[in-house]
Formats: sequence, C-alpha cells, structure tokens
Amino acid sequence: MLSARDLFQEILDEDESFRLFCSIAAGGEAQGGWENGRIAALVPESQRALAPRIARHGADEDKHGRIFHALLRKRGLRPVEVPPGTDYTMLLERRGIGLAHERLARRDPLTERDIITYLAHSRVTEQRASEQMALLRRHFGDHPGIGRALRMIADDEDNHLAYCHEELLRLAGAGHGRTIQRLLRECALAEIRVYRDVSLAVMDHMGRILGWSRTRASVLAAGIHLVHAYERLGGWRRMVRLEQPERRDALGGPVPGEAEPF
Repeated sequence: MLSARDLFQEILDEDESFRLFCSIAAGGEAQGGWENGRIAALVPESQRALAPRIARHGADEDKHGRIFHALLRKRGLRPVEVPPGTDYTMLLERRGIGLAHERLARRDPLTERDIITYLAHSRVTEQRASEQMALLRRHFGDHPGIGRALRMIADDEDNHLAYCHEELLRLAGAGHGRTIQRLLRECALAEIRVYRDVSLAVMDHMGRILGWSRTRASVLAAGIHLVHAYERLGGWRRMVRLEQPERRDALGGPVPGEAEPF
C-alpha cells in the first residue's frame, strides 16, 4: 500500500507534479491572505481589538504563498494555472461557507455575526491545514530542499488554529455559544465534502502527470472515499471542539516580513 510519505515523495521528485502542488498551495494561501486582509479592514467597532490579529493571519498566508513560489523558483519552475476542481477556497465559498468574496470586496463594515462566521470557518479550515502540515513536517521536516519551509508553515498553521480556538471561546463566553456551535457544524460537514472532492481532483491530475495505472489511481481514490466515510461518521467532530490552546495570544506578535529564500 502506498504510504503518504511515498506519495508525496513521488510528487516531490517530478518537476511537473511538484509544480502543480506548489501552484495549488500558493493560490490557496494568496486567497486566504486577501480574505483576511479585507476582513481586518472591515472589522466592526465592537471587535476592533481583533483587527491586528486578523491582519497578522493574512500576512502569514501571504508569506506562505511567497514561500511556495520561492520553492518553485529554486527548481527553475514557474507556477501553473490552478485547475478549477482543485480550488478548495472557492469551492467552500460556493457552498456558502465563510464570507463571500463579493461581500468582502465592498467597503461596508462587517457585523459581529460576520466575524463569528469568519472565525468558525477558519477554525475548521485551519484544523485541516494544521493536520496536513503536521504530516508533511513529520515526514519531510528534515528534507534539505523543502524542510525549513514546511516547518515554518506548519508552525504558523498551529498558531492560526490556536487563535481561532481562543477567539471563539471568548465570543462563546459573551453569549454566542449556540451560534458558534451551529456554524462550526455547518462548516465542518461542508468542508469534509469539499476536501474529498478536491483530493480526488488533485489525485486525478497527479495521476495523469505521473502516469499512474488505473489500478493505482483506483486504490488512491478508494482511500480518499474511506477517509470521507470516517469523517462523515464522526471524524468531523474534531473540527468543532473548542478548548483553550497551549499557545495563548498566538497572533499577537509583529506582522512577518518577506519570506526568505528556500
């Protein structure tokens, strides 16, 4: 059976598959950076204390996008257009999850409910990002070409997840607990479907680039469906639990600067 390490090693070793992987990752991070930047600019007066943390979140996402572009440049590669079926952020938006780009493009201040919606969406998606980066860090954290980049991004994702826990708990204590739990559940159930669909789309593209046999592609697709079945049966609940994080005020530091070469 092909392990996660073996699969990513194969993607890493081939220029075209690595190019697609970094392009998809950079595109998602850039979208996240823009979204957080707009939210920070539109925070309502009642939540103004959150604005610097949201801006820091966006700056981190922008930094991650630059890191993935730097990894491409290091191998003499240029980014490719992200296939529509692999656009995780936009597919979530089409399911009504999070704040729509059309809403964020306007200049009208957000409401407190909008901020709760944003944080619930981020709590769920940052859980996924933290888990994925922890897996890559475990297997490739010492890799001479990408290890440092993976460690940096993984640490940031852990900070983002801690921040979401802390802020949602604060808002729950202010009387928004039921709304938060309902939004978290809606986000989690939508996210696991989108994650399945995006995973299948990415593996389809990778399979064509790497010349996988029909049998191998079918086995990988079956594994993705198996993960989705587990998450539907109850695995999604890990995405909605709230607990005080060990890292407190995780986004309270200075906004990061330019990404260093990798």
